[in-house]
Amino acid sequence: MKLLLDFLPILLFFGAYKLWGIYAGTAVLMAATCVQMAVIYLVDKKLSTMHKATLALILIFGALTLALQDERFIKWKPTVLYAAMALALAVAQWGYRKNVLKAMLGAQIALPDFAWLRLSVAWIVYCLFMAALNGYVAAYYSTDAWADFKLWGYVFPVVFIVAQGFYVARHLIEPAESTQAHPGAPE
Repeated sequence: MKLLLDFLPILLFFGAYKLWGIYAGTAVLMAATCVQMAVIYLVDKKLSTMHKATLALILIFGALTLALQDERFIKWKPTVLYAAMALALAVAQWGYRKNVLKAMLGAQIALPDFAWLRLSVAWIVYCLFMAALNGYVAAYYSTDAWADFKLWGYVFPVVFIVAQGFYVARHLIEPAESTQAHPGAPE
């Protein structure tokens, strides 16, 4: 359900773009993202920093696209978002010696410190890759090709998340109580 909720604004943007063009698609993306964030807030009673940043960038870059009638703004929004994420993760990791992923997820999954560091580096590299890829497509391809990339390029985050799942599974630390003998269990 969460994946569908994450994918819905892009899908609606793509449909509106194909039917009515980039400006209608941008308006639909802005509205769909607002609805998406409202649903997330109603369910979780909060928005993560990532959700807030995504919403702010879509509204800012979308408003600039519509007000100035310049599609470059909405096309470059993903590059700015991914680059900002990479920068924030890198500064936290190496500047402040704080692993953001561990801070966010450490209460739910137990991993050794080296695994948290590798995940952080993987996220930094992934974000830089996605920033560069979107920037390249936005700069050198048509708006039609960029819109197609936005829809079909969704495979990149899905593959990345699945690969992370396999990596995390290999390095999970079992809780101490699960390694102790249960009452009545043979020793």
